[in-house]
Amino acid sequence: MIDGSITTTDEWRQLASEALRPLWLRDLFATDPMRADAFTIDAVDLTIDFSKNLITRDIIDKLVVVAEVAGLPDAAAAMIEGAHINSTEDRAVLHTALRLPSSEPLTVDGQNVTADVHQVLERMTDFAGRVRSGAWRGATGAPIATVVNIGIGGSDLGPKMAYRALRPYVKEGLEARFVSNVDPSDLTDQLLDLDPATTLFVVASKTFSTIETISNATAARRWMTEQLGDDAVAKHFVAVSTNAERVSAFGIDTANMFEFWDWVGGRYSFDSAIGLPLMIAIGPVNFRQMLDGFHRMDEHFLSTPLARNGPALAALIGILYRNLHGLVSYAVLPYAQHLDRFPAYLQQLDMESNGKRVRLDGRPVDYDTGPIVWGEPGTNGQHAFYQLLHQGTTVVPADFIGFVNGTDDIGHQHDLLIANMFAQAEALAFGKTSTEVRADGVDEALVEHKTFVGNRPSTTIMAPRLTPSVLGQLVAFYEHKVFTQGVIWGINSFDQWGVELGKVLATAIGLELTSDSEPELSHDSSTNALIRRYRAGRRTDRAG
Repeated sequence: MIDGSITTTDEWRQLASEALRPLWLRDLFATDPMRADAFTIDAVDLTIDFSKNLITRDIIDKLVVVAEVAGLPDAAAAMIEGAHINSTEDRAVLHTALRLPSSEPLTVDGQNVTADVHQVLERMTDFAGRVRSGAWRGATGAPIATVVNIGIGGSDLGPKMAYRALRPYVKEGLEARFVSNVDPSDLTDQLLDLDPATTLFVVASKTFSTIETISNATAARRWMTEQLGDDAVAKHFVAVSTNAERVSAFGIDTANMFEFWDWVGGRYSFDSAIGLPLMIAIGPVNFRQMLDGFHRMDEHFLSTPLARNGPALAALIGILYRNLHGLVSYAVLPYAQHLDRFPAYLQQLDMESNGKRVRLDGRPVDYDTGPIVWGEPGTNGQHAFYQLLHQGTTVVPADFIGFVNGTDDIGHQHDLLIANMFAQAEALAFGKTSTEVRADGVDEALVEHKTFVGNRPSTTIMAPRLTPSVLGQLVAFYEHKVFTQGVIWGINSFDQWGVELGKVLATAIGLELTSDSEPELSHDSSTNALIRRYRAGRRTDRAG
């Protein structure tokens, strides 16, 4: 562990002197016929090909030394053991404990965390089993057909992403929907064709005070009680929370409150009770297989030397691009439609974790942190933004994610899908020179237009099939990647103070927007004018 910025160390300077030398992927592959083998590793069921990145063995060796100097092995051990590495909130960071087998006890702050986790898992398993079997009945005696999750942030993105990813495993006749936006259209659209008698709401809020979630939950309760009466709430609402008093005041039986803990960050939580709607949909057996996939990747990260460690290498290569090549973003490109929400999930995981401007010691960083993360599934993205990836002036590293076997196959469409993924990675890496374009007989006026510089880096991740276990492995892979980068940057990846200021201001402005009397405004001139225009427009609309 170092005292201060990693960029001041001799190891970083040695890395920079090596990494900033010009490298061309065409040359690297031409001079090393075994390059793909040398830079491809297996991480549980994932095969990760790093060979199309701007790296050499010497660069990797120097990146590993930087990680060791930054204290990565000790930091990883501290996280797993339950040290309070979230120093600004004085909390342990124990999302890895959510997938520990019951046979591996972990005591933190005098509490057997593993036992607590499995106690909640058993309660979730029992409840999910009753809903799936039809033993749990609504107020009219009808079984549940639709589970509506009401949450926001990690309480929405995680279970929604996983539900969509694992749709082939969802019980026939059972559906999950997700409401997060405080825009009433979100809730209205999701409830439009539902029967309250067969609908179950899961309200997910640790404190049961998140304004967007409670506003939506209150509107959902009104929708339910207007049709089935107040007594229906106990049969049609359950909670994922730690605030029994507020859950009870809402009308939910606390026997149907599923707990999680302050050492579970929202963006790391869908393998906790936050995943209840997912467990109901795919079943406890599949949910536990997903947890096993998480745990197997945890073990890979903790036990594999850094030079062959999948998440650590991905993180170190990301450091290389962000800090030494000055690349501000990277794209996540899953060639699987069921992973259509995976880039959005990783966007929160990465940007909320590592979008920080001060180090753990409170001093400002003097280097870039947290990249901008974005992406869409292939092949749709090819017809949207790949033009910029291939010929734009901004280099964007990319992760391609694909599967040997598709969940659905019509003719050879899955083969076509993966052919596109391989082709895009190849085209980005090697491009097409002007000489090659001319050899095709292209008119000289169009040669430069059809020339691809190439040398655009990417990583390809392949797995046999998108199963619950593989999904767990993928998510844990990126969790540990983000953690590794946070350690090297010396920042706290587990707080999110940046979201608080907007919440505080929104509360005050909300009262000003709805005040019966004209409020005395003390914002800047722009905000004051916007509030007045909004109030005037609302008055006019109501009067009309």
